[in-house]
Amino acid sequence: MLVLGLSLAALVGLALGLLGGGGSILTVPIFVYVLGLPAKESIAMGLAVVGVTSLLGAAGHWRAGNVNVRAALGFGGLAMAGTWLGTRLSVHVPGAVQLVVLALVMLVAAFFMFRNARGVMPPAEDRAPESSLVLTGGGSLAVGMLTGLVGVGGGFLIVPALVLFAGLSMKQAVGSSLLVIALNSFVGFAGYLGQVRVPWGLLGEFTALAAAGILVGTALVRFISQAALKRAFSLVLVLMGAFILFKNRGVLLDSAVHAAPAAAAAVQR
Repeated sequence: MLVLGLSLAALVGLALGLLGGGGSILTVPIFVYVLGLPAKESIAMGLAVVGVTSLLGAAGHWRAGNVNVRAALGFGGLAMAGTWLGTRLSVHVPGAVQLVVLALVMLVAAFFMFRNARGVMPPAEDRAPESSLVLTGGGSLAVGMLTGLVGVGGGFLIVPALVLFAGLSMKQAVGSSLLVIALNSFVGFAGYLGQVRVPWGLLGEFTALAAAGILVGTALVRFISQAALKRAFSLVLVLMGAFILFKNRGVLLDSAVHAAPAAAAAVQR
């Protein structure tokens, strides 16, 4: 399983390089279900891996002229604050619940990715500037909190936000999103240090392979149909999200059991 897990590390980097996001969603399940690590430890390690690989990917896009630093830092500032809040919140959330939230995020990500692959994205000029500012700020905080809580970089939200609200081209949004993801991930990893045990050797090996994957993905991005990639990746996310929900169905059943008496009491009132 160790060999399989390390082999899949390259897939994480490849997805980040090709799509500007998505790889971070794969990292935590690989650590948990392939390498057998606890949920919280996996989330922390996933943030470190994604931080390093995203920074390498951003450097590649920077050389290609596809990183808008001003837009990335503007979006990333509030996102980093949200990430730190997410790591503080995670202390009080059981690992199984974090995995359920991750699975739900996967399903939402699959929807957005498939929708974007079909070209369903209104032009940025259709948004009022005041609305854009509010939505961007709220989106930044939400992405950051998700990063801290479940270890996802949020590229599936950052890329369309940068296109819609910052007016970036798709290529610039992908490159800029990698910089935002890197900043968020480093803040999140720092927030988990001291809470979990980090196997640094395994983390180093996984990160090195993911880094190789993102370099390949960044080089290939101009040659591969983004629409086809997003449709295929959205299917992978649906399948993996469903698998995680099945593995943690006890959390959902417990929630239903506790919710039923409360609903009955509300009806009686």
